[in-house]
Amino acid sequence: MLKDWVSCPCWGDHDGDDGEAADREPVLLVSGIGGSILHSRKKKKPGSEIRVWVRIFLANLAFKQNLWSLYNPKTGYTEPLDDDIEILVPDDDFGLYAIDILDPSWFVKLFNLVDLYHFHDMIEMLVGCGYKKGATLFGYGYDFRQSNRIDTLIDGLKKKLETAYKVSGQRKVNIISHSMGGLLMSCFLSLHPELFSKYVNKWITIATPFQGAPGCINDALLTGLQFVEGLQSYFFVSRWTMHQLLVECPSIYEMMGNPDFKWRNQPKIQVWRKKMQNDDASVELESFGPAESIDLFNEALKDNELSYGGNKIALPFNLSILKWAVGTREILDKAQLPDGIPFYNIFGVSYDTPFDVRYGTETSPIEDLSEICHSTPEYRYVDGDGTVPAESAEAAQFKAVASIGVSAGHRALLSDKRVFKLIQEWLGVEPKKARRKLSRTCKVVNADSEAH
Repeated sequence: MLKDWVSCPCWGDHDGDDGEAADREPVLLVSGIGGSILHSRKKKKPGSEIRVWVRIFLANLAFKQNLWSLYNPKTGYTEPLDDDIEILVPDDDFGLYAIDILDPSWFVKLFNLVDLYHFHDMIEMLVGCGYKKGATLFGYGYDFRQSNRIDTLIDGLKKKLETAYKVSGQRKVNIISHSMGGLLMSCFLSLHPELFSKYVNKWITIATPFQGAPGCINDALLTGLQFVEGLQSYFFVSRWTMHQLLVECPSIYEMMGNPDFKWRNQPKIQVWRKKMQNDDASVELESFGPAESIDLFNEALKDNELSYGGNKIALPFNLSILKWAVGTREILDKAQLPDGIPFYNIFGVSYDTPFDVRYGTETSPIEDLSEICHSTPEYRYVDGDGTVPAESAEAAQFKAVASIGVSAGHRALLSDKRVFKLIQEWLGVEPKKARRKLSRTCKVVNADSEAH
């Protein structure tokens, strides 16, 4: 999660040498869920734009007022509760601003709050390898609440690819996607294979939940998501506040464990349940597989609601979103990589990653399933990056030139030096400092003459 981020933040805006940048094939960085800055704007008040994700100060209040949403089954979009609000993704710095430092305030930079540094280190690394922002380096941030196949996201990705392609002199684009960004790219590939072939040169994925992230997503739908722990949690969005958003997010449902995938062990939800029969109480451990879990979600979330503008708004498990997500899985499964486009996969290993989730205990069982939403989960862990099981991230349906596990957390993979070396190798570049040092201290020696 966010606490896994590692960063060595650099200030300033160092662009690559113009001549050197012209030799680079363009790179587009595509972020995942929670990895884009979101702004809120009042439709009736031009100039009222504020950052609502991510922010340190007044985070919970701004989140509730602006980002809480309801899914519209007629359009497929999740829409703000306030009709006067629209959510925007800033496109400054050629799309890189929105995915760089998620709260770019002076406070975050001054106190080096690396939890909020997202693609920052990778951007710095690429610039250090001769890429130039707006010429050969671009970013794509988007409203990650929405479905990965919704028109706005797909059209935005198309425009960004087209821009990078044209600006760089019609050179095909190398994609580096993180987490759910890999699912977005897969949807784009499935829906527009001709555009993928036209614009994409290579595709590198990092920590993509190709078959879902069942432990984290199941618990996110039932109890929410806590991005940071300890003292920092007081300056961030609360677990319950986040939960009320996620129940209405198509993107979350699209990352549920794929029930058709041949898992080593099918993911399950377990509940220690108190049962009454003829005035006799007993405790049983109930298990719910992927199919049975739908009934559990329905029962546990039947009374879920929030207060907004003085009104009570029901937020049960959304079967309309689930139906939409099933359609998205069908689109993902149909994606086929065109011949001649290399695919590379990096995934995290060696971190305890939630897989099965358990609620209640044998001594303190759950009576009504709605109690789950206010309980503390316990996990059975598998190998992965702390969020996505390695089993899922490895299981792309595309044949990879290389599929490599790196010991790092889900978001820390974006700043890991081993990941950087792999990316540099696959892109065929190296840091400028390393090249200069090599030219000053090394000489070319004929192997045969040296042997003599």
